Amino acid sequence: MGAQPYEHHEAGDPTAVRAALGLGLLAVGGWLLNTTRPWQKPGHALLLATGWTVSGALLMCGLVLVARCVRTVHGSPGPKGRGIRDRRPQQPS
Repeated sequence: MGAQPYEHHEAGDPTAVRAALGLGLLAVGGWLLNTTRPWQKPGHALLLATGWTVSGALLMCGLVLVARCVRTVHGSPGPKGRGIRDRRPQQPS
């Protein structure tokens, strides 16, 4: 009866939240880009430019977040690793 019903779990991987946010930004940016298609419904130039600028910014931010998460998980090619975790198995010396 000494076992506790709830075990203490460590915090989850912080890259998961950033990766999910990045994928969400990519989805919203793609959806916005898809809804502001000037070849199907021409509109005011300022409105189209604003929509394309916002969707492009969302796509770029999402891409940067996902790329940073991939780089964090898989390590960096630098010699010292610059403080990034390297999950690859170590080669025996």
